[in-house]
Amino acid sequence: MANPELVAYCGLYCGQCRTHLKNKCPGCAANAKATWCTIRTCCIENGFKSCAECTLMPLADCKKFNNFIGKTIGLLFNSDRTACVARIKEAGYEQFAVEMEALGRQSMRRKPPRK
Repeated sequence: MANPELVAYCGLYCGQCRTHLKNKCPGCAANAKATWCTIRTCCIENGFKSCAECTLMPLADCKKFNNFIGKTIGLLFNSDRTACVARIKEAGYEQFAVEMEALGRQSMRRKPPRK
């Protein structure tokens, strides 16, 4: 069942994360152990539900959003968090959660580079 409360601060959807589905993680917002995440910390400090609410700068310029861990996860899982954030801005949290549940994914996939 789609749950907009499981949209992570960075735009991923925890509702389809294997760790969350195995009941080993409560999801980003409820995970008190995720103090290492600079995106989570920034959103909490600024009162944002996710990066989709940030108006401070474009995501391409945000060093917190484009940190080493985020880039590594994106490469390993073919994940496009920027596209997720854009979709949240366009459709809202509820619809994004519904779409990710229907796809059975926690993130939108990266599009291959154009030739």
